[in-house]
Amino acid sequence: MNRVCSIFTQLLQLIPRIEFEAAVAEHKAERHARGFSSWTQFVAMLFCQLGHAQSLREITQGLAATEGKLKHLGVETAPSRSTLAYANQHRSWELFRTVFEKLLYRCGAEAAQRSKRKFRFKHKLLSLDATMMPVCLAAFDWALYQRKKGAVKLHLVLDHDGYLPKFAVISAGKTHEIEVARQQQFEAGTVLVFDRGYADFQWWLRLSQQKVFFVTRLKDDAEYGVMEQRPVSAGGNILRDEVILLSALQEQGPVARMRRIEIWIEEKNETMVFVTNHLKLAASTVAAIYRDRWQIELFFKAIKQSLRIKTFVGTSPNAVMIQIWTALMAMLLLRYLQLRATYGWSLSNLVALLRQQLFVYRDLMTWLNQPFDPPPELAHQLLLPLA
Repeated sequence: MNRVCSIFTQLLQLIPRIEFEAAVAEHKAERHARGFSSWTQFVAMLFCQLGHAQSLREITQGLAATEGKLKHLGVETAPSRSTLAYANQHRSWELFRTVFEKLLYRCGAEAAQRSKRKFRFKHKLLSLDATMMPVCLAAFDWALYQRKKGAVKLHLVLDHDGYLPKFAVISAGKTHEIEVARQQQFEAGTVLVFDRGYADFQWWLRLSQQKVFFVTRLKDDAEYGVMEQRPVSAGGNILRDEVILLSALQEQGPVARMRRIEIWIEEKNETMVFVTNHLKLAASTVAAIYRDRWQIELFFKAIKQSLRIKTFVGTSPNAVMIQIWTALMAMLLLRYLQLRATYGWSLSNLVALLRQQLFVYRDLMTWLNQPFDPPPELAHQLLLPLA
């Protein structure tokens, strides 16, 4: 009879312990640990996400209730509430970001092999956007958004190969998206897609100079001159395809030339105007790229509905950072399972059923591919005649 460890343990095996300990040493995370390991803290916070624990007390009591199963997780005893709270407040969140990056490398390789590319071009396609989580300003006094309101903002870069979170920045609510975008670096040949909240012509120019492409919507009040009218098919939904020069960049020369594409959207019964610095893509492809930007909105919706990110188990900036980075790691693990599974999981169903199976001793991949079949031992027992 084959013996397996719990499903939660098998999930944790996707994060090699030796890599985790190397990250701990890099950040000197256990310099003042006093016996409470970073691995135990990580297991507890990942249990918060996958087990949907509502508070520190639910995390610690939920782990304590598993009795001897904790040893399979590499944890000796369940932490106390005060110990976990202290660690979340004082142990640097940068450790969790490093672990996220290592896990992303592994999941990204899986996504590159198993996900189907939607577009024929070879450029890497990334979406940029941000979402806010309202918080109580009295408890989160560092997360100022408005005079009497608080919010935490998650700035995200989504890789369309597998729709994995590639890069994230957590800030107070009043930090504008473009402030974070200006600080990021992208490889030449990358295609970025973002909404009108990133309307910064000087940043667009810098992207062009770095040979980074972008697709976005043009604001109605943008001033520009038409340099060239490109032919469009009569009777199609492409109304105009123009090479333009924005008035704010007219002294920058050819590198500042962009395309303005006007398209009729039948579903919305309206006209949408796109702008891109890629002069060779088909106009219909540009529109399809912007339409695929909706995937980052779906990602934000999924992470808020399925994981613990709308409310926080700690109020300090460090505790909030740890919880969000752990949520992003949980999303990587869930997307990895979706990519590996032959069963057509929706994210919501996978999260709901995985929550019930975390401490069940069953082969993870067998359960993932055949979630509603009984375990082998149980199936064998059911075949025995009743006597």
